[in-house]
Amino acid sequence: MGGNQSMPKVTAQDRAILDLKLQRDKVKQYQKNLQAILDREEAIAKQHLSAGHKDRALVALRRRKYQQGLLLKTDGQLENLQQLVSTIEFSLVEVSVLHGLKQGNEVLKEIHKEMNVESVERLLEETAEAREYQREIDEMLANNLSLDEEDAVQAELRELQAAVLGEQPSDDVRLPSAPTSEPVAQPEEEEKEVVTDTARTAVPA
Repeated sequence: MGGNQSMPKVTAQDRAILDLKLQRDKVKQYQKNLQAILDREEAIAKQHLSAGHKDRALVALRRRKYQQGLLLKTDGQLENLQQLVSTIEFSLVEVSVLHGLKQGNEVLKEIHKEMNVESVERLLEETAEAREYQREIDEMLANNLSLDEEDAVQAELRELQAAVLGEQPSDDVRLPSAPTSEPVAQPEEEEKEVVTDTARTAVPA
């Protein structure tokens, strides 16, 4: 089963990018070798100077200068390779984006075909007919109910609203609870009662 699995398709662009990256890696390795040669020529020049061989030291420095020129050239080649790889990769991204836009446009065209003027008008007509049919049913039900039945329906609606919204029905008036103890007379009221009792006592029978 595993051998039948489809492998990713390698395109010509992929092979071109791979070749450029391989060349770039070779140039980098060549630069490392040149740098090693530059360091060795400098060490050789120092050894000849220490031994008093000025002419030999000068030859080593000349070889070193030549290798430096090669290193500068490889820097330019490496930069060109890197720019070329970046340009190709960016171009592939642009192609992918354009392909995505093309697919998106095709999808939009299909959607527009389904939502043409005739389809929209037909849908609006069907919706209007459905609303009119529902209105006729509502009127028929309302006309066939008695006043008591209509009141019962309204009461049931208020109960459902209270259950859904967590509120009391609008016609459910809460009365204050009756007091459980006798009211306590205020001092002014007690004085009025004493005066009244005194006046009554003062009146002759």
